[in-house]
Amino acid sequence: MKGLENTIVVVSGLPRSGTSLMMQMLEAGGIAPFADFQRVADDDNPKGYYELEAIKQLKTDPGVLKEAPGKVVKAIHMLLADLPDDYQYKIVFMRRALDEVVASQRKMLDRSGKRGAALQEAALKKVFQGQLDKVDAWLKSKPNIQVLDVQHRALILEPGPVIQAVDTFLGGGLDTQAMAVVVDPSLYRNRV
Repeated sequence: MKGLENTIVVVSGLPRSGTSLMMQMLEAGGIAPFADFQRVADDDNPKGYYELEAIKQLKTDPGVLKEAPGKVVKAIHMLLADLPDDYQYKIVFMRRALDEVVASQRKMLDRSGKRGAALQEAALKKVFQGQLDKVDAWLKSKPNIQVLDVQHRALILEPGPVIQAVDTFLGGGLDTQAMAVVVDPSLYRNRV
């Protein structure tokens, strides 16, 4: 997209915080996803995950991002510290109530038949909050990174202002109407 040729747009956040939705929105808005789509759509993400499997190797292979400038890539919050300093980044960081994140993650694990962490919900929320605090502190220390926090609930319930903020943050020119069409409130299933 024009104006982002030398920048990597990153969508990040906790698992189940709306990162896939934001990836879909940015694609509809005109930014090509840097994804391999190996993880296919399912009941938990019926419109797809928009993931790049190789992003998990970022720490040992920063070359994974050589084709990413001008595109948008999804990276879970814990991978952000592995971003190489060679690039400029604009990070759209999805924020969702921790109760909802935990509930959504538990339902996803139950549906897939997998066992999740043995932590109780309160302990898991504490772990997530600690991780977020650490990531937030790291992000503030990086001059090559700009961050826009997006509240998941606000995006679903009143997408217009959030979409406008994202468009402004990314330099303008996104197809905001197409982005709005992607928002499907019926998929906001784990409300607390």
